[in-house]
Amino acid sequence: MLAVTILGNNSAVPAFDRHPTSQLVTLDGQHFLVDCGEGTQIQMMRYKIRRGRISHIFISHLHGDHYFGLIGLLNSFSLLSHSQELHVFGPAQLQDIIEMQLKVADTHLCFPLHFHALNGAATLVDNEKVEIRCFPTQHRIECYGFIFREKKKPRRLILDAVRENNIPLHFYERLKQGDDFVTSAGEVIRNEWLTTAGTPGRSYAFCADTRYNEEMIPYIQGADMIYHEATYLDNLSDRAHIRFHSTSKQAAAIAKKAGVGRLLLGHFSSKYDTLEEFEQEAREVFPASELALEGVSYRV
Repeated sequence: MLAVTILGNNSAVPAFDRHPTSQLVTLDGQHFLVDCGEGTQIQMMRYKIRRGRISHIFISHLHGDHYFGLIGLLNSFSLLSHSQELHVFGPAQLQDIIEMQLKVADTHLCFPLHFHALNGAATLVDNEKVEIRCFPTQHRIECYGFIFREKKKPRRLILDAVRENNIPLHFYERLKQGDDFVTSAGEVIRNEWLTTAGTPGRSYAFCADTRYNEEMIPYIQGADMIYHEATYLDNLSDRAHIRFHSTSKQAAAIAKKAGVGRLLLGHFSSKYDTLEEFEQEAREVFPASELALEGVSYRV
């Protein structure tokens, strides 16, 4: 099951018990952390996230509210005798920053740490369960979004048909991959007689930080769910443009034009103490809009 848990939904400054950006994407036991703002570890403990399962961390850009929690998390991993290798993806300067912090503190991590520099749209992870790609957004500094695409599920066996045709047990996995079965007499038993199509994979995109930017649409087209920043309400669209951010209605317009299934709104400015109006404005443009609430896990 593909899901995302929101750990932080605020913008630069923590306010009103909202925290800087961070979220955990999970898929069948795999844990991926997207951004790691200040307070991410506290949020993980609050919401009972098993941080030791995190194998990949994706940092969208180098504004502090998106990565100031990273060095603390790495240090905690080491203090807790974490042994699993960790892959960190982000702008190239991130490695220099983290290695400098570790050096100054004379900290030696007890686990393998691998940095991967982002450079334009690219595939970052591709395994039997998921493909993860990055794409550029339009922000004041180099910034990336990420899309997680679950691989299509294997075909499902029609057990009565499989048994009736005496298919050997060792061939079941090949049936799930779509292979026909050939008997010892040379008869071809077609896969479609023995299986049904597997369910299509789900997809989730993280789109922050960014101005209103239709160039992003091809990367997220048809996603089942996206998270898009909505720093301001629509009456501050000029401010949003100047500061390379988006409004609630602009996020909804991107969701509508990209033909996505659902929209989560986040990265709210600390000038707002309540958030209901963000959802109301977005739903005027894209009805399947909702707030990305901290501590809530959204099934994609």
